[in-house]
Amino acid sequence: MREFAELLDCLSTTPSRTGKLALLSDYLRSAPDPDRGWALAALTDGLPLRIAFRRILSELMINRVDAELFRLSRDFVGDTAETVSLLWPAVASPATPPRLGEIVERLLSARPAQHADIIATVLDSCNVRERWAFLKLIGGAPRVGVSARLARTSVAETGGQDVSAVEEVWHALNPPYTELFAWMEGRAERPDSSAVPVFRPLMLAHPIEDADWPALDPNDFAAEWKWDGIRVQIAAKAGDVRLYSRTGDDISPAFPDIRAAFTNAEVVADGELLVVRQGTVAPFNDLQQRLNRKTVAGKMLRDYPAHLRLYDLLFAGGDDVRPLSFQERRSRLEEWHARERPVVTDLSTLVPFSSFSELEELWRGAREAGIEGLMLKRRASPYLSGRPKGHWFKWKRAALTLDCVLMYAQRGSGKRSSLYSDLTFGVWRPREGSDQRELVPVGKAYSGFTDAELRELDRFIRANTTETFGPVRAVVPQLVLEIAFDAVQRSTRHKSGVAMRFPRVHRIRWDKPAEEADTLASTLALIG
Repeated sequence: MREFAELLDCLSTTPSRTGKLALLSDYLRSAPDPDRGWALAALTDGLPLRIAFRRILSELMINRVDAELFRLSRDFVGDTAETVSLLWPAVASPATPPRLGEIVERLLSARPAQHADIIATVLDSCNVRERWAFLKLIGGAPRVGVSARLARTSVAETGGQDVSAVEEVWHALNPPYTELFAWMEGRAERPDSSAVPVFRPLMLAHPIEDADWPALDPNDFAAEWKWDGIRVQIAAKAGDVRLYSRTGDDISPAFPDIRAAFTNAEVVADGELLVVRQGTVAPFNDLQQRLNRKTVAGKMLRDYPAHLRLYDLLFAGGDDVRPLSFQERRSRLEEWHARERPVVTDLSTLVPFSSFSELEELWRGAREAGIEGLMLKRRASPYLSGRPKGHWFKWKRAALTLDCVLMYAQRGSGKRSSLYSDLTFGVWRPREGSDQRELVPVGKAYSGFTDAELRELDRFIRANTTETFGPVRAVVPQLVLEIAFDAVQRSTRHKSGVAMRFPRVHRIRWDKPAEEADTLASTLALIG
């Protein structure tokens, strides 16, 4: 437990990807089985634990700390695990903390009624840092800036393998991944993943830049619309169907309707996941209703019908077609789709053009058509994992911008845990029953500013706080932020009735009076 606690602590305070990768790789090389496998599971797909986490911790704390003190502390800190780790009373002669593997196996084998006693025993044996790590472990959300792909990359590094090799066996394995580490250390052969529809690393595109155009020949490229959904991979084999996100996360449980369409197929295909009603692609906000769900009720399936728009083929039957050119793969995809006709799917349309100037005219109309932009794909390109240069380009429509007023701020996490970096901003609208105006929130941003600008923002927020709500501060409505975003959509979940897509701070307008910020009417006018 102590080694895992040190790892989490260091990961949470290490900002760089390279630094996090080195920490993870060192830990995986030095930690024994099954500790390192359970740690890896906690950082990727989550541990297979079913614990009433918040209820148990609340009940344990009531018997040890004044209830009001715990509530106020939790509101101020903003994180249950951190609050409990700090407030938990230290015992006079604590035992040595059990090993990570021992803790997990004890919880897995216990009945739900035993979980509270096990958690209390472990907390009694730990110091503050170890308590925090333990609670993050069983809570299922370490949030230390490690993506599942970064964790898999660290595994690959320990064995001198490419991350794509690890990704291609990952979903055929279960924690604590002893066979995976045996392969990395040369003690066993590569795990057999032939019986499982595993994830295959995706081919990614580069944003096209002005400097790229002179070297490109329009005759060498095919064009497709860039749809505003999420990139996915469908993999089907022997009746087992899985849907993976672009990072290799299994999102199948949220999309049983998509999986059902491929039950009789043996295929791996690349595409865009959308919500489509009567042939029209719905706003991304509709798709969000389906994402990150473990189960989906019938009403959700009817109200937000999922659709898979296919645009590439990786495997068909037993054939690996990735070495073929894009043009050949496209022909194979068209033949396969015409033969199999899976419901709730179609093919991404190829956009005809003879020159890039002609294509630019189409690109300029993308926003009006509710499309995110264009993709350019070299006709001769094989399907290569990663982001190879010169093969695929994404030509996104230009960002929209609005001048908004900072309303609330919350402290960030990791290296930003002491700074107010999560910013909620709003626009003006008429106050009901009055000739005055009021601000209404339209979005939240965490990026787009430099470290120096963040320090300035933090100073402004602290000096201009009007109220506090736990970890959130309301500020004097006087700072204007120019916000860039990809789209704005109607949303019943937000007070303003709108939601921004990918908002980020474009500029901090220290010079602009808040009264001159944009209005809700001008925001609504941007809805496509």
